[in-house]
Amino acid sequence: MDRYVTGAVIKRLRESKKMTQEDLAAKIFVSAKAVSKWETGAGFPDISLIEPLAEALGISVIELLSGNNITNLNRSSNITKSVFFVCPVCGNVIESTGEAVVSCCGITLPSLEAEDADEEHSIIVESAEDEYYVTVNHPMTKEHSISFIAAVSDSRAQIEKLWPEGTAGAYFKKGHVKYIYAYCNRHGLFRIKI
Repeated sequence: MDRYVTGAVIKRLRESKKMTQEDLAAKIFVSAKAVSKWETGAGFPDISLIEPLAEALGISVIELLSGNNITNLNRSSNITKSVFFVCPVCGNVIESTGEAVVSCCGITLPSLEAEDADEEHSIIVESAEDEYYVTVNHPMTKEHSISFIAAVSDSRAQIEKLWPEGTAGAYFKKGHVKYIYAYCNRHGLFRIKI
């Protein structure tokens, strides 16, 4: 926790709620002097106070610790801006329609950066009536394989989880698909535009 960012966040949020240091202190059962120390960077809130402090300030614990106040503006999301996360422990695949703090198996996951498909990870798309059959010319061994293939349009993301020693291919409904993604467990995320 960065004490300067956290102190500034505590002060900014307290003031935006029109609370004095005494008001905040009373809500979380500490002294006003303790709140003053946090806001000036002379001390930290005890770990047991983080959740009540976040609640009193009207934000999540993640927002309090990161110093970022996240406001839901109820904007329509554009699914083509999907972000993917893969857990290195269990292989869980998580898709988000925008920035997110995602954790799995006790690890905060970084978002995957998609690269253009290369020769070793060529994504082949064949049209079959109302579907695309997508294949990746790639080995499918336990040590080195394609973990998932996804088709993303403006309105939905279709994800097909693949298994080692299986086929590196999947069918997807066409429905205005704009991007196809393939994730290699060794080399990362690759993408082509349709």
